[in-house]
Order: sequence, then C-alpha cells, then structure tokens
Amino acid sequence: MGAVIFSDVHADSVAIGALARCIGSAQFREIFGPVDVLVNLGDLLHRGDRPQETLEKIHTLSHEYRLMSVLGNHDHAYLHGLLVSGSDAASTYRHEQLRDSPLLSIFNNMPMEWVDRGILFVHGGPLELGTQTLRLKCWQRLSHESGDFFTGYHYTAAMAFEALEHRGLSHMCCGHQHENVCCRKTPEGIVQVPLEFRPVTGWGSPDGMMLDAAVVPLDAPTLLRLGGCHGSVPEFGYTDYSSFSFIRMTCRT
Repeated sequence: MGAVIFSDVHADSVAIGALARCIGSAQFREIFGPVDVLVNLGDLLHRGDRPQETLEKIHTLSHEYRLMSVLGNHDHAYLHGLLVSGSDAASTYRHEQLRDSPLLSIFNNMPMEWVDRGILFVHGGPLELGTQTLRLKCWQRLSHESGDFFTGYHYTAAMAFEALEHRGLSHMCCGHQHENVCCRKTPEGIVQVPLEFRPVTGWGSPDGMMLDAAVVPLDAPTLLRLGGCHGSVPEFGYTDYSSFSFIRMTCRT
C-alpha cells in the first residue's frame, strides 16, 4: 500500500502537472512503491493564477488514481467569500471567473480530515475547537506556542501528539505553512528531526526533472508537515505506512 501526498498547490498548474508526470513514471513506482491513493491536503486555490487549469488536472488525476481530499484554509476562504492575503489582481480575477464552474464540485462535502492506517491527514491541525473560522482544523498552525492568532489557532507539537493519542492514532500529516517539518515523540521527549535531502538513487528523467528525498521511519509517533507543491521547487510526500519520504522536484519544464 502506497500513498502520494501533496499540499498547497495554490493554483500552480505547472507544479501539479510535474507531480503527475513524476508519479506516473515506472521509475517512481520502482523506487518508492505503488501509488494506491493520492491525498490532497488542501489549498488548491488562491495565490496562483491558473485555478481552472489546476482543477482540470486534479479532475484528470481523480480518474487515474483514487483521490482523497481535505479542505484547506484558502479553499475554505474562497468558498465562503472570506478575504485572505497573497493573491494578486490576475489571481483574483481568474478565481472569480470560476465561481459558476462545475470544476468546483470537487469541494462539495469535502471533509476537514481523513484517517488511514493510523495516520491523520489534515491541512492545518488536529484539535477539535468548535466552529469559529480561525479555530477550524484547516486554519490551525503548528507552532512553538499556543493560542489564538489572526492567522489561525496555533498549537504545539505536544498538543498534537496528545490529540492523536486520545484518538488512538500514531501520526499526523499536514501542510498549510509551506515549510517541511518532522517531529517525533521519543521516550526522551519530543524532538524535531532535521531532514537531510539527498538525490534519489536510480532516478533519471528525460525532461530534466531531478528528485531529492528525505526519508523518515514511522516507528514512533510522528508529525509530518509538507512543504508546498508550488513554485520552482514543488514538494510532496510518499508513504508505504512504514516510512515517509519528503520529496522535492527541481529543473522541471
């Protein structure tokens, strides 16, 4: 069983296209394993200026793979008409052109979280804090301090592990903050594990794409926060549920 996980595409159709080419190759499956499910951790929308093309590519992927999606805070803001920062005039215009598009049906009844094999997949955080917007799971943020902030409720790693343990879960995979982080709960306490990215052995791409990966064993409770799948170095993850690979793509065309 293998899962590809991505987050925070932010209307970057080039990045999601690169991801599709990467995971669709025989080399990827030989190196990492089968792709039985794609997990979208949210924020398909806002900031980028290709929302229609992005949703079209997601629609295509949903016919090629089993696709599980959870709601991101920017998706939530767009659907509810909430103002958030980060989108220029071109992005705003193109998103408004989508208001009546059938492509938005992907968001119908989209959940805030998905659980599979002991892993909680969520955009922001694991805490049940009611229905106030900035306390929803898609707005929560992993931080060194906890409390209400204008960007969303901040929670600590200790709070996340406690919430997971209460539900009988071991791991959490999230996105939202566009920066990869790995925290593990050990007998000595909670530690942040440095991620050492190395070129993927055996990978060669005809279009010049290069892959670097950092692998983390899932032999202890772990928080896994992915970097964003957008921009010049899109990131995503792969897990076979015994280990987790943080993966970076570079030199895409």
